[in-house]
Amino acid sequence: MIEDKNKFSSILAVNIFSLAFTIFFSFCISIKQSYALSHDWVGIPISEYGEQLWDRKSIIRNQDGSVRVVSKFIPKTKSEITQDILYTMDINCFEKYFRDVDVFTDEENSHLNNLADWQDPNGDQLILGVIDQVCRSEN
Repeated sequence: MIEDKNKFSSILAVNIFSLAFTIFFSFCISIKQSYALSHDWVGIPISEYGEQLWDRKSIIRNQDGSVRVVSKFIPKTKSEITQDILYTMDINCFEKYFRDVDVFTDEENSHLNNLADWQDPNGDQLILGVIDQVCRSEN
């Protein structure tokens, strides 16, 4: 009888430990990796330099009223040096300004820089296209 209780206690302990480990591990998965699971890319008209896309599922409203979105630049000509470049952009819809708070080629190795300076798109049709589409989708 005592042996049965010990066996039951050890099985219970293993199950509780497994459950706790699973819960802990699920909290350790980063948000960026979960974004990587599915994107809803929206295209901007292609320019002579390449194509710009933005992810409809990544839009977040920042506390300052700006909008944060993940976008991707695909160069027109690809080589060993050029790769698809991912950007995490903040967009000020009122001023039509943007700032790249992260630029990366691999979503797992990105590092946000919330202190990046706001910039004027300076006529860049790809950036202006992202700004226009993202701001329209937010209204």
